[in-house]
Amino acid sequence: MAVKYIPFSPNVLQGQAVLDNFVRTQRILRYKGDSVVETSIQRGMPLYEVSEEETHGDHSADNLLIRGECLSACAYLKDKGITVDLVYIDPPFASGADYAKKVYVRRNPKVAAAIKQAEEELEIDEMKTFEEKMYGDIWNKEDYLNWMYTNLVAIKSIMSEKASIYVHLDDHIGHYVKILMDEVFGESNFKNDIGWKSTASHNDSDKSFSAITDHIYFYTLSEDSVFNRLYTPYTEEYIESEFTKLPSGRYYKAENMLDPQQKMDAYDFHGTTARWRTTPDKFEELWNAPQTEVPNSHGRIKLGRNGKPIKRCRIVFMDELPGVPVNDIWDNISYVAGRSEEKEDYATQKPIELLERIIKASSNEGMLVADFFGGSGVTAKAAHKLGRRFIHADIGINSIQVTRDKLVEMRAGFTSLEINDGINLFRNPQQTNDKLLELTDVTRYAQLDCFWAGITNDSAMGMVPVYLPDFLPGKHPMLDEAFLSQLVHGKLGALPDGTKKVIVYYVDSIPKEKREAFMREQNLHFNIEVEFLDLKPKLDLVVVSDEADYTLQEVQPEGQMFSVWQLTINSFMSDRVLQKINAVNETRYAQYLKKLKDYRDHIEDNQKKGKKEPTFTRIDISDEGLETIEWLSLDCEEADINAPWHSNVEVKIDKSGNVIRNGKKTNTLWDGTIQTDDNSQKPLRLKIRNICGDETKFQLW
Repeated sequence: MAVKYIPFSPNVLQGQAVLDNFVRTQRILRYKGDSVVETSIQRGMPLYEVSEEETHGDHSADNLLIRGECLSACAYLKDKGITVDLVYIDPPFASGADYAKKVYVRRNPKVAAAIKQAEEELEIDEMKTFEEKMYGDIWNKEDYLNWMYTNLVAIKSIMSEKASIYVHLDDHIGHYVKILMDEVFGESNFKNDIGWKSTASHNDSDKSFSAITDHIYFYTLSEDSVFNRLYTPYTEEYIESEFTKLPSGRYYKAENMLDPQQKMDAYDFHGTTARWRTTPDKFEELWNAPQTEVPNSHGRIKLGRNGKPIKRCRIVFMDELPGVPVNDIWDNISYVAGRSEEKEDYATQKPIELLERIIKASSNEGMLVADFFGGSGVTAKAAHKLGRRFIHADIGINSIQVTRDKLVEMRAGFTSLEINDGINLFRNPQQTNDKLLELTDVTRYAQLDCFWAGITNDSAMGMVPVYLPDFLPGKHPMLDEAFLSQLVHGKLGALPDGTKKVIVYYVDSIPKEKREAFMREQNLHFNIEVEFLDLKPKLDLVVVSDEADYTLQEVQPEGQMFSVWQLTINSFMSDRVLQKINAVNETRYAQYLKKLKDYRDHIEDNQKKGKKEPTFTRIDISDEGLETIEWLSLDCEEADINAPWHSNVEVKIDKSGNVIRNGKKTNTLWDGTIQTDDNSQKPLRLKIRNICGDETKFQLW
């Protein structure tokens, strides 16, 4: 249960935009009468207990990594009185896509040196890899818009008076979300619909143009919001088309000085009468400026053949101009390609140059920049690089880990927080959903409404429909009167004839007595037993710790005068990783058998074309299991296993098997050890992260 609920800001709706399929009720924007948003807004933002997981580096209090949903992260910030000056979010696009993180099996350090030479010429994608599903971007339009609206209202509640927000979407849902943003932030505060060329052209349809543009909607809270005009350097083509070169080598052009809106009164300026775009006094300053080498000119004014000022009369020199003002078409920032140096193997990663442009434009140094769907952490990295403070929030552990490791490499200080909402996620929401189906013995059943996760079988009751909370962002509702009403009046009556019982799992519920009273009063028309089960005990079974055998001893490195503490990993066992690898092997083997059959069915044609018979290569793990380790950290300050972590020494093994020690990259293969800098740092705790992102702590003393 939430500790309490934090009110949203009052009087949120400010705009005038209305579509026929949107309905206002009690000043709450709703999609087709859905009551979920109204109930959620009235209740407020859920505030949960928050635990401090780690502090790292200097000024760690200035920057936050928060593992939790947008709504609960905003509740925490609002409760602490923290306001942000710039928000960039790149939420799911409601595009129906699944997103996965590529997982690399590392080299076994026991034999790494022997196989290094053989692997040096391999492309990195040819190494042993598989994918872990991170989340499914699968929404119906109503749920997505209600979820987005609630998040936007929450975000607005923690924005400072000078703040701006950029919301990054594609053409599947962006035009609908803009209507929501008009409502939340006000139509008058809309600044730009920025078009970013997010991919190269591709031939994915012969019925329409290639879709290569994302939309970034830019709003401010007021006219006082920070905006710094940005410029890009002139291109040779632009210089050639716009400027004239003088004998001295300087470039100049003459700007149009007529009033484009025809609002100024006409007046005579040295023989030419027109609606000029500036005042007579400022015009005279240009006329009386020092003479230039521009022919047919007076001061900074270009003259016609009659010796009078012409329409394009203001003389400007290229070396006095900052460049071309950035407009709302951003086609000069490249997307993150497969072989880009900044590639993190993280779905939906955006280029750091994109975030740098946004942060430079709408914040100043020292301001606080927030991203509540942080992903690979590009916003936090760009903010730190540009001297801003940052908040990175995301519900997935992989997001927190990728961002944390990059910030360590950048020598950034931060505090990592975990929102304790009673949900012990298995890596990320999507994998938690999949895991719960196994733990609750639920089988998918296509004939049921999608409200139900599936069915389980009972010897006495027969087929029993089961409801499971969906852990994708915004999907696991509180079991309150609104949910119970939907269950009783909308879902029970639609079940197949003969249904005797249903099971409803919940995470957050109104008190049991209140729930039972509601069911006694409302569930009068169906002879169906409803069993409510708390899901949290099942969630506690989701995460099973990995096991490690290690040796800790003092050693004296060759060439050094002093000893250090060295921890050697003798073996590492991750049942979670092994189960995933076994599943991947089974899937790949089934695919191989199909390809083999197809090949042999047309063997003569395939041989004529020079095609080789398909092969199958298993992903095998050694008995020691060290190749399933991605990262290790030693805490030399705190022995309590549950205390916040202090990473005094850490080693990350990159996908090539090389060591990144305390954020510094090396070309040294990992040898299965981690060492302190000297013997005064006595390791008290060890943390190991496996290649899928699960972390386990070990108490050393």
